[in-house]
Amino acid sequence: MLETKKFEVTDYLKTEKDIEEYLNVALEEEDYTFLPVALADIARARKAMIGAAKAAGVSRTALYQSLSADGHPAFETVAKVADSLGYKITLVPKTV
Repeated sequence: MLETKKFEVTDYLKTEKDIEEYLNVALEEEDYTFLPVALADIARARKAMIGAAKAAGVSRTALYQSLSADGHPAFETVAKVADSLGYKITLVPKTV
């Protein structure tokens, strides 16, 4: 019998290059729920969810819920989590 294992993205976020590529994909998707989920995945991969929650001013459980696919985090929360992970959110002109 064929055994399968649930896909876990954090298994593939081993290096900073892996994480940068994952963030770039999250931003390119134009699915605006993906970025918060990606940030949560990165925090889990780095074992930094508690620090991210403290930076955002919420509990770890609340942050997990907020950054889930069904969550609706405030922009401030997303920005604070990104900052706690060493990133800043910037806007640049679109290239055509």
